[in-house]
Amino acid sequence: MELPVWFEITTFVGLTVLLLADLAIVARRPHEPSIKEASLWVGFYVSLALIFGVLMLAFTNGTYATEFYAGWLTEYSLSVDNLFVFVIIMARFQVPRKYQQEALMIGIIIALVLRGIFILIGAVVIERFVWVFYIFGVFLIYTAVNLVKHRGEDEDYEENAFIRRMRKILPITKDYHGAKIRVSENGKKMWTPMIVVILALGTTDLIFALDSIPAIFGLTREPFIVFTANVFALMGLRQLYFLLGGLLKRLVYLSLGLAVILAFIGVKLILEALHENQLPFAGEREPIEAVPHIPIWLSLSIILGVLIVATVASLVKTRGQLASAGPPDIDPETAKSVPTGGPEAAAAAEARIADESGEERSRR
Repeated sequence: MELPVWFEITTFVGLTVLLLADLAIVARRPHEPSIKEASLWVGFYVSLALIFGVLMLAFTNGTYATEFYAGWLTEYSLSVDNLFVFVIIMARFQVPRKYQQEALMIGIIIALVLRGIFILIGAVVIERFVWVFYIFGVFLIYTAVNLVKHRGEDEDYEENAFIRRMRKILPITKDYHGAKIRVSENGKKMWTPMIVVILALGTTDLIFALDSIPAIFGLTREPFIVFTANVFALMGLRQLYFLLGGLLKRLVYLSLGLAVILAFIGVKLILEALHENQLPFAGEREPIEAVPHIPIWLSLSIILGVLIVATVASLVKTRGQLASAGPPDIDPETAKSVPTGGPEAAAAAEARIADESGEERSRR
């Protein structure tokens, strides 16, 4: 069954209006959201995603709706992992809290545009070369292994090449000027450190997309579902950043859960490639029916189950810790020693944030 064109157009228009309205609200009044405000926005965006899945069920079929929910859950969990790295970036650049919301919003919009380009490229490649699933599958399994290996690992941080280049070619002021990214200083137009923060957030998320986009294509081949799942996962991430606060320090097993999910989807991709039985050097061949096909409902069940187990295990492990509101406080010097290059970096950041939380408790 084809997705109705009117449904796709209406969705894109609605999401665009929603994102622009969200950006306008943030730009008009930069501030640090209260617990109530952040909770209401996160609840709104999660409810919106759940309702959208119901609409897909009503206007298309159960398979598309299940694919959306599986993709959204996967992307949302990976987006939560992004927050560990976002915390490190904000601490490293010492962004004032009242301006962090605007930086996050613009960074997320940049990430959405870049992810949209990735999704279009991925859809074209998969349509023509099904065997690319072998590459995606191996890559996801490799990423899963690295997620486990890099937990708690100390690494010397080095900014990605794009950010280093921007620092060299852009005249940047020493201090922040509110949430502005460009100001006039001594009669000369200058960029503020905010531009580097926004670019760091956007490009870091792009690196995460190198893992998350292949992962969701392992759950659905519909570009529309892939893109909407990404949009719904990233919408509300800004408010979630402020809502989680101390709870982020307690999700000590999240990266392990994500490693299991990525490894599972990697295996699923390889099995699908084997089932299709198409190779670039072998011509058209008959599918191998003996290779098992993992249904989407089972994928959704496994993803949901792993996330629940990882969350519960994390909360049990860190029981007794109080979860405060607001973004976790990370020492800027500590932040400088943590990499920000993707899911593997998030695993290192996750452990570092938890360690710093433990040191704070011992000092008290």
